[in-house]
Amino acid sequence: MDNIKPIAQKRPEKTVREAREVREASLVRNPKEAFLVSLLKMRDASKQRKFVQSIELMVNLKGLNFKKPESQFDLRVSLPFSAEKAKGKVLVFVRDKAFAAEIKEKVDRVIMEHDIQGLNKKDVAEIIETFDVLLAEGPVMIAVGKFLGQQLAPKGKMPKPIQTNVSELESSLGELSSVIRVTNKKGKPMPVFQVVIGKESMPDDQLAQNSLAVFNAIFNAVPGKMQSIKSVILKETMGPAIKVGEQKAGEQK
Repeated sequence: MDNIKPIAQKRPEKTVREAREVREASLVRNPKEAFLVSLLKMRDASKQRKFVQSIELMVNLKGLNFKKPESQFDLRVSLPFSAEKAKGKVLVFVRDKAFAAEIKEKVDRVIMEHDIQGLNKKDVAEIIETFDVLLAEGPVMIAVGKFLGQQLAPKGKMPKPIQTNVSELESSLGELSSVIRVTNKKGKPMPVFQVVIGKESMPDDQLAQNSLAVFNAIFNAVPGKMQSIKSVILKETMGPAIKVGEQKAGEQK
């Protein structure tokens, strides 16, 4: 048990599984280990499917008034390991018409510089809600800041400047491919966060690190920290829900 090898297979060997189960599995004292133990249990409880299943993380909240803005969260989390579909929707503000034509099939929406001034508050609110990644040609940042900055900046949605170059755009999208949106506002505020943190084909250590990145972001955002977290769940697309960690009364992170 002194030499525990990293877990990177669908069904871990019995010796590895037993070693993990007897080790610390508390979300408070050792959260990464808690996720590793739960991933083992999740894989053992799930059936093999004819497709690659996603791994979902759910964090249930308690004791908050979700009608109040301070209990409504909209976070961006950079995963250590890409969950493939993590990039989300991309909008680019553009001046150069030729560049706009080149990238229109690579992103979800292109807004020309001369159209920025005509965007009203409702339009900008829709942009904030709909798009996960905002980019802009360097020179266009002035117009974005002047006409949209008051709405975008407080939401952390000011675009990242890029050069008028398709390769640089693709590079920027690659860097952002592991950024996911973590929110409890899907139509209306809910007492739960639910996000995909990877695929079943990924090693457990990578899934645990992704889970921990999301959990830490939520933990640091919610008031009361662990007192506001009712439960943490891991599951495969078609598998049962597995509770992560067993918090003891009075424990604090």
